[in-house]
Amino acid sequence: MPILLVEDDRELAHGLSSSLAQSDYVTDVVFDGESAIAACKRTAYDLLVLDLGLPDMDGLEVLRRLRRVGMSAPVLILTARFDLDDRVSGLDAGGDDYLAKPFALPELEARIRALLRRGAPQESRIQFCDITFEPASKQASIHGRELSLTAAEASVLSLLLRRPGRVVSKSQFVDEIYDHADEKNPAMIEVFVSRLRRKLAEAESRTLIRALRGLGYRLEQAQHE
Repeated sequence: MPILLVEDDRELAHGLSSSLAQSDYVTDVVFDGESAIAACKRTAYDLLVLDLGLPDMDGLEVLRRLRRVGMSAPVLILTARFDLDDRVSGLDAGGDDYLAKPFALPELEARIRALLRRGAPQESRIQFCDITFEPASKQASIHGRELSLTAAEASVLSLLLRRPGRVVSKSQFVDEIYDHADEKNPAMIEVFVSRLRRKLAEAESRTLIRALRGLGYRLEQAQHE
């Protein structure tokens, strides 16, 4: 689940991003309001962690703008403002939860988990190029014809579809597919991708899975010849 962290304190931002990565969260980091708005236009994030004290505009203004253009992802507000009125303003602007600085990392992660659980049932149909994917049933179709996918293949496709045009590493696939440490087998990712490619080709899909050596895989749309 991709998370956007908006925090102008670069040391804190990178520290939080590293900690969240250890808990298997995919986190993008930006340091100002305009970058946050631009990032949300490019990517459908599952959660925003938003600091209010940004250098170019107040975090509440960022939140209001994002809500006005239809962003529905839950927002966890981080701030050094302790007043009740400030907390109320943040929630009224479209925030879903509020965490005052300084905070303990376990509490931050607990609040993130709660917000992601709350938002999970609202995950809607994903479409890219000629693929339609239903997250709830993990069913994919090409031109209206259902693809017969194993659970692992569906998980690989789901992760690629949630990050179209962006590289997904093998470790991210492993964390998506395997629940227990003793089951994890990175070598199998190549097998799942190969099978998925074959099924997309058989369905005459114009969607490609491109391998980037040493980095991972990326979903792309084939260009007209």
